Amino acid sequence: MENPKENFWRLRLEALKGKLEKNNFTVDVVDRLEEARELVLGKILSARNPKSVSWGGSMTFVSCGLYEVLRTRKDLEVIDTFEKGVPFEEMLERRRRALLVDLFFTGTNAVTEQGHLVNLDMYGNRVAALTFGPRAVVVLIGRNKIVPDLESAFHRVKEYAAPINAMRLDKKTPCVKTGVCQDCSSPERICNHWTVTAKCFPKGRIHIVLINQDCGI
Repeated sequence: MENPKENFWRLRLEALKGKLEKNNFTVDVVDRLEEARELVLGKILSARNPKSVSWGGSMTFVSCGLYEVLRTRKDLEVIDTFEKGVPFEEMLERRRRALLVDLFFTGTNAVTEQGHLVNLDMYGNRVAALTFGPRAVVVLIGRNKIVPDLESAFHRVKEYAAPINAMRLDKKTPCVKTGVCQDCSSPERICNHWTVTAKCFPKGRIHIVLINQDCGI
């Protein structure tokens, strides 16, 4: 068999797709980041027909090129929450406004084999958008985010993703120095808001794109 590793993961992703669809998510599976970008720019934008878009923190969203493409679109109202050099209060205001867009893009910290999304957020804007606000949400998920169950998801997020993200964002937290969560009380703590999205409501509001590559943290 050619490409056994990719075939193994394709089977895993297709099985996960079925679980997620039973939980009322809309799901597509693609093999590469480039395919995820083209899927969004073609099928998903056409189906959702948004007038306004924004996004929450997602390295996968940036890596697949969607940020660079969407932020320059003249036919959409774009609320850019990644723009550098924006004053703090203005960025908070953009994050509030982003909760009312037609289409919101984000990633997830973990997805269980039962089809549940698990996330941990600093400000809460990313998880708030998943829960309620934007008319539709697109979640881009690499195969490395798959875990067996909720317990594994919490462990992955707190003991792996959170310390690395704190390092990536140059936060002044103990885990940046130790690599281990200290359940700190730092003013720059990023571990503040947990969510478990067990099912999508209304049905189909959240569109998940599963990617047969390791993406993000």
